[in-house]
Amino acid sequence: MRQPSYLHFNADDYPWKPDIDYRKHPGQYRVGKGEQGVLICEPYKSEIGAYWRFRTAAIASESSAAIFSMFIDYLAKGDFVGADMARKYLQMGYTRARRYANYRGGKKYDRTNDYAQFERGTGDPEKAEAARVFYKSWKAAEVNILYASMKKKWKHERG
Repeated sequence: MRQPSYLHFNADDYPWKPDIDYRKHPGQYRVGKGEQGVLICEPYKSEIGAYWRFRTAAIASESSAAIFSMFIDYLAKGDFVGADMARKYLQMGYTRARRYANYRGGKKYDRTNDYAQFERGTGDPEKAEAARVFYKSWKAAEVNILYASMKKKWKHERG
């Protein structure tokens, strides 16, 4: 049985640290997989997270538009870390909204039953529409030519 990854999380081994200002020290930032570091890397976490909402499709539309605009602004400033963090928030908007669409209350694992996975299809259909909104923005960010070239260079030079 698959258990949630957070059960054996080791903060010491995690490459993203909450006490680093990644704008002042961008060289310490790592791209990682998917959304890794998104809820840790300051000041971007606070800047972007203030706009991150997915309760309804209308709220998700407003949120994803604001975050995508920030993504474009970070790119224009040559701030790859900010752009990557904005991309991660767009991805997280999709994945979290999908989680709530698939599982009632967004709970995937039953802590009281050895972390067995709850039944899919019990969630909120409104969240599925919110997920679609974020998905479009996330994919638009990923195919942005400037972002893609910056990401490739960053990963080659820094990881």
